[in-house]
Amino acid sequence: MKKIIFTGIVAAALSITACDDSFLDNPSTTQPTSDTYYNTAEEVYGGTGMLYNNVWNDWSDKAFTSVGDVLGGTVSGVAGNSQYNSFYNFNIQSTDGLINSTWNACYDAAGRASVLIQTFEAKKSQIGDKDFLTIGIAEARFIRAFAYFYIGRAFGDVPIVPNPLELTKPGKNLVPRYFQADVLRFAIEDLEFAEANLPEVPYQVGRVSSISAKGMQAKIYLYLKDYANARAKAQEVIDYANANPGRVGLHDDYQELFTSSSAAKASKESLFALQWITAAGWNGANRFMTYAGPAPLLRPAPTGTTAAYSSVVPSIDMLNPATGYYAGDDRRGWSVMEHGFHRDDWVNANFPNGFTYDTTGATDNFKIRTGTRSNIQKYIVGPNREGEPVNTDAHSSMPTFILRYADVLLIYAEAVMNGSGSTSDASALAAFNAVHTRGGLAPMGSITIDQLLRERKIEFAFEGDYWFDIQRQGLAKASAMVAQQERGTYGDDGHLNSFKATIPGSFSSLFLPIPQVETVANPLLLEPAIAYY
Repeated sequence: MKKIIFTGIVAAALSITACDDSFLDNPSTTQPTSDTYYNTAEEVYGGTGMLYNNVWNDWSDKAFTSVGDVLGGTVSGVAGNSQYNSFYNFNIQSTDGLINSTWNACYDAAGRASVLIQTFEAKKSQIGDKDFLTIGIAEARFIRAFAYFYIGRAFGDVPIVPNPLELTKPGKNLVPRYFQADVLRFAIEDLEFAEANLPEVPYQVGRVSSISAKGMQAKIYLYLKDYANARAKAQEVIDYANANPGRVGLHDDYQELFTSSSAAKASKESLFALQWITAAGWNGANRFMTYAGPAPLLRPAPTGTTAAYSSVVPSIDMLNPATGYYAGDDRRGWSVMEHGFHRDDWVNANFPNGFTYDTTGATDNFKIRTGTRSNIQKYIVGPNREGEPVNTDAHSSMPTFILRYADVLLIYAEAVMNGSGSTSDASALAAFNAVHTRGGLAPMGSITIDQLLRERKIEFAFEGDYWFDIQRQGLAKASAMVAQQERGTYGDDGHLNSFKATIPGSFSSLFLPIPQVETVANPLLLEPAIAYY
């Protein structure tokens, strides 16, 4: 634990950005100390800026998709790929690299946030109780809350380290696991502070707000099956959106939300997103297109990448109108590229009149044939061009959405059900149908939990979240949901190579194993969890 959580955190937390136009500018090279720095809002907000970016690199690279979508069955095409395959067939090992990436990124983000919290608190004793220091603490506590929420969902019972500096003291480097409920309570307490101390309107585009904190609390409460609090917090966000429709609400153009980095960054639908910038390359750009983008789109000039591997593609289950996108659901055409898909504005050397997705031949720089005859469209911004830079590794500036307003609406609808399995409540239907009808579908007069879960599957496909909707149903229902999914692919001749996965039959199988390198270094992680509170 000491190695993962603490090493380099203090030094990194003091490598601050000087926010000129963006909080993702390059770090200062002056190596400031807390005694000489954090005297202005610019310096404090520069420090918290890194919490939205490269601390999440290793997780966002492949683990984001593997945990949320490969496990969840919305993504396929990964059989035989050693980095994704264990998630595809539920044969996950504690030595898997993406397990380490998930663990390390969450504790890195939480640890850096904690160091900033401690530093800003100490700074108050030097320069007074400045508002910008309180906002900086609230922002860091929001990010720390998300880190613990994610790691608690992913791994279950895990350590809580509120002050990584304690790990440097003799005998303090071994930390026990705490009950998942306590981990999520810790996250909620951070969010309560964030809600009370962040502004309603983010002080900079892309930053979180008090409304973001309300929405994230609603999401955690729903996961805990605390439906009353989930409903109350979601209602507060909805009330704010109704009163301030220009600040919070659904984005009018769903396709634009996921294919235009400028629109995504400024969208009123985004309540929390990781922020990337192409110029940062491997140190802070969005890498999703590297793995998910289609070769004919990104390999020709002007992008000229050797990547665009189509390593992960929409699953057959997602493309089946009986189990995934409904017939007539516009979100399919906005989220997926299939034969005949065309974008006039996606121009490259081989497609001067706009890119057309063609599956009639083997993959080259003109045609593409994936295992499901499709590619993910979400987070694909097209070729490099003015206003939408894409580098030669196919990295972009597209943000990664963690919490959208659509999520809050569906959280509210589910919370109204209160575990009953269905509802015809007018307020729940209004929230549900706002999301449902945006896809061009007719409003529903009543909804069941299975219909709501399917709506979440469709709305948030390829956004790294659906596995947790399956997981929170409990082992029996989760096993049944996964068993019904078609995770196979089509051969070159169109023959279906069917594959149905099975969740191993124990509750612990719903969680990732703690990385072996961690349990070797800290044997307490192999002991039963204990209470934190």
